[in-house]
Amino acid sequence: MEEILIRDVDPRADAPEIARIYNHYITETTISFETEPLTVSEMQQRISTLSSVYPYFVAVTPAGKVAGYCYIHQWKERAAYNMTVEASVYLDRDERGHGLGQRLTRHLLDACRRAGFHAVIACITGDNHPSIAMVERLGFEKVSHFRQVGLKFDRYLDVVDYQLTLTTTQHHHRHEQRP
Repeated sequence: MEEILIRDVDPRADAPEIARIYNHYITETTISFETEPLTVSEMQQRISTLSSVYPYFVAVTPAGKVAGYCYIHQWKERAAYNMTVEASVYLDRDERGHGLGQRLTRHLLDACRRAGFHAVIACITGDNHPSIAMVERLGFEKVSHFRQVGLKFDRYLDVVDYQLTLTTTQHHHRHEQRP
């Protein structure tokens, strides 16, 4: 696994492989709630938009194949949410189960800490047990469970949110000062 390199995304060069990986999750799984595959140009536009503002990484094999990718994006639009981001990690279907998802997520979390973000949210389909197990191993805590909020493949699906707080806060635990 160590020979896989994690590097910054190159929107133009990596878009075809990222689209290939992601489209599998759109068309074959309930992991993505999108229902229509993306073209390479649509994916390139998404990558360019996100990677110009937020960390976005790819894991690449020695042969140059994209084995997985990860990024963060805005969690909610209001300004008060700016220090909280949502993380997404996707692996090539042949790369699952070897620890690469955890390695990519750790790399992403380190970048979030360096950038000064306060909290990271992972929004996961309720029956995606491997992803839930992974974020729990990394210290994320379950903070919400929405029941039957997504409809895909004629099934209603739950969504769970997990949160990892990256920085300690000084605002909520001020000690009372005596005169």
